[in-house]
Amino acid sequence: MNKLALHGDLLDFEATPAWGDPALHGVRWRPDHWLLIEDGRIAGTLPGREPPGEDWRREEHSGRLLMPGFIDTHVHCPQLDVIASWSPGLLHWLDTYTFPAEQRFADPEVAAAGAGLFLDALLAHGTTSAVVFPTVHAASAEALFAAASARGMRLVAGKVLMDRGAPPALTDDVAGAERDCETLIARWHGQGRNAYAVTVRFAITSTPEQLAMAGRLLARHEGLYLQTHVAENRDEVAEVARLFPEARSYLDVYHRHGLLGPRSVLAHGIWLDDEDRRLLAATGAQIAFCPTSNLFLGSGLFDWQAAMAHGHKVSIATDVGGGTSLSMQRTLAEGYKVQALRGTQLTAWRALHAATRGAAEALGLGAEIGHFDVGATADVVAWDWAHGAAASHRDAVARGAVASLPAQDLHARVFAWMTLADERNVAAAWVAGVPRFERGRMLQNVDIGTALATRPDPRDPQHADGADVRSRHS
Repeated sequence: MNKLALHGDLLDFEATPAWGDPALHGVRWRPDHWLLIEDGRIAGTLPGREPPGEDWRREEHSGRLLMPGFIDTHVHCPQLDVIASWSPGLLHWLDTYTFPAEQRFADPEVAAAGAGLFLDALLAHGTTSAVVFPTVHAASAEALFAAASARGMRLVAGKVLMDRGAPPALTDDVAGAERDCETLIARWHGQGRNAYAVTVRFAITSTPEQLAMAGRLLARHEGLYLQTHVAENRDEVAEVARLFPEARSYLDVYHRHGLLGPRSVLAHGIWLDDEDRRLLAATGAQIAFCPTSNLFLGSGLFDWQAAMAHGHKVSIATDVGGGTSLSMQRTLAEGYKVQALRGTQLTAWRALHAATRGAAEALGLGAEIGHFDVGATADVVAWDWAHGAAASHRDAVARGAVASLPAQDLHARVFAWMTLADERNVAAAWVAGVPRFERGRMLQNVDIGTALATRPDPRDPQHADGADVRSRHS
């Protein structure tokens, strides 16, 4: 048997923390403990003074925070090429940057290189599971599933569906898309830690016929996910209303075509009304809150308290490349600011729960990931509490290590870490108990910086169709 024991400060969640309350409700805090991993699963814990026997391989991370790997519920594999691109808004950003970049993924070699780069970047940021958009090309989904399988990661993904409103190189047709999806489902859904998601880009880029086909796929195959975007931007909402005048709302477009259910992940959900929120709760669908993207593109401020009032699920997502970082801490720090602008305070506990156990439960994966319960898959990340002079001083204050200042409580320390940390704090990551990242190197021998630097500019005419796609919104 493969036995691994990690020593550090263990933090995970047993239940959903209360909103706005820094008390330890639902929080499981075990400082100076051993986390026992046997054959890729959590086998238990021991106090630090009681190390496991000699048959365990021990790894020392004393003074570091050990947490379940983060779960990113909405992110785009091909969009590392366009992260941090200037734009006046969502629709311009798609046409100018995103669609040209995605066209390159028709090439299987580009798709394979991009998938490996993307997944290694997730691991380097402390994310071990994700719900991911590839591109419209079946090869891009193949590459993503293959790369995730090679790393043992939990992945939910599927070929993007777009049969209108996009450049010709990025559009499919209903019959061809259905064939591609059926092939990918047969090959990858339920294989290892892969799950297939019927992936509608958004209502603007699918005809009613394609949306109906997506609904048939969901009805035909047990356990499929649905991922799409909803109510992100006012201009987008207006365009959906023009294209689907029979629907009560943007969300209703999806409901009419059988796309809402317990495995439906809808990104953004900013411009919803109470009836929409009741529908989300009734169907079990979730909203993936994408704060860095919403702020960067000026889309709006997500109302988490309204979601709670109506009982629908909320998870956290980076939405790179509309989002500005794959770091879940940076994402959560921006989420705190969004909620502050709405007049409420997001605690570290509620935020981190939504990126770990809460996300897992929203995806129906609560028995597998997101926590350190015995039997869970051992997706684990070791974090330094602080990086840099300012963060180190702040952490010392929170620990009571500055003699002139009183010690603060655990929430103060974790909140400071959540707000100030990023990928520089990642010391190591394990996926199903297998080491996949160590600071300074990827264990798949991928140099992320070099790979990014040598990739061609997606806006170069040699590498992308420069078609003007602005007309699709006219």
